Amino acid sequence: MTDRGSIEVGKRADLNVLDLDRLALGKLAVHADLPAGGTRILQGASGYLNTFVAGVKTRENDQDTGARPGRVIGAVR
Repeated sequence: MTDRGSIEVGKRADLNVLDLDRLALGKLAVHADLPAGGTRILQGASGYLNTFVAGVKTRENDQDTGARPGRVIGAVR
C-alpha cells in the first residue's frame, strides 16, 4: 500500500475536519442488520464538520452524504 501515508496528489487520504467544541459521542445502539441475523454495536458522534475519503466528501455537518469511495481491503497473504 504505497499510496498512503501522506497528503499529496495521487495518494489516498482520509481526512476529518472537526469542531472540537462540539466533538462528542452518542449513545450505543445494537443493530441486527448483518447476514445470518448477526448484530453489531454502533455509536454516533457529533462535531464532524467534514470527512473526505480519497478526496470525496462522505460526511458534512455530522450527516452522511451517501458517497462510498472507499473499499474493503482483502486479507493480505
